[in-house]
Amino acid sequence: MTTRRRIGLAGARRRPSRAVADHGAPKLEFTSGTPYDDYVAAEALHGLQRPVTDLPEERAFLVTTQVMELYFGLIRAEWRLAQRLLDADDIVAATAVLARSVRYFEALNASWAALSWLTPAQFNSFRDALGEASGFQSAMYRHLEFLLGNKSEPLTRPHRRNPRVYQELVAALRAPSLYDSVLALLARRGFDLPPAADPAAEYVPSPQVEAAWVKVYAEGGPGEDLWTLAETLTDLSERFSDWRYRHLMAVRRSMGAKPGSGGSSGLTWLERSLRRDVFPELWSARTAM
Repeated sequence: MTTRRRIGLAGARRRPSRAVADHGAPKLEFTSGTPYDDYVAAEALHGLQRPVTDLPEERAFLVTTQVMELYFGLIRAEWRLAQRLLDADDIVAATAVLARSVRYFEALNASWAALSWLTPAQFNSFRDALGEASGFQSAMYRHLEFLLGNKSEPLTRPHRRNPRVYQELVAALRAPSLYDSVLALLARRGFDLPPAADPAAEYVPSPQVEAAWVKVYAEGGPGEDLWTLAETLTDLSERFSDWRYRHLMAVRRSMGAKPGSGGSSGLTWLERSLRRDVFPELWSARTAM
């Protein structure tokens, strides 16, 4: 009996009480769905993958594209916020928001690596099933281009059959760009700049704007608000160019110089886009300094 009692006590020491075992354990019972799914809408997100083939390569392509679309929406929201702050002369807060968006581009650009294994044979195995679908048709990406000043009315036309999306794009086309707000801020700070142009027109570089940035760099330095804004905008421009380049290389690697599925010239179109600078005078000013 003594031996059994000792074994029992030893066993009790190895099995902690329920109160001790449950200490710090996650809650496992909920009245409906989990709060995580209610907030993240994970079930809805995972239900959005509807491949048109049974090929695993297509699912990877689709998921990566959807992740990019989510980042496009996030960046648009941040740039709109930064624009409102610039219009209110809150340069420090606007710069902080723009710096955040630069970090988002690091993740967005890294998304291309998820498709770096896609060979022409693998892409061609499902490409025809996509029909005329093309990333060229992304309305959210077009919003980013418009916010950067790369305006083009014809590029709103693919969305005419979707009234809400089309109206939002036309409004973005006609509204001042993020760069327009930056230049308006410089004008309010006393820089000699040309009169504001039609916001719906594609931005045309100006020697006066270049001279303004040269002066910002000549008179400012680290910690000064306009200097820091200029450097953050340059970072943003560089990351956006990285996006364009990675897109170009992904297309070149997976399909070469074939025409784009949406009717564009494919590689040629992307090469032309890559040559168009974002915030051009911030780059030309570096030659003039």
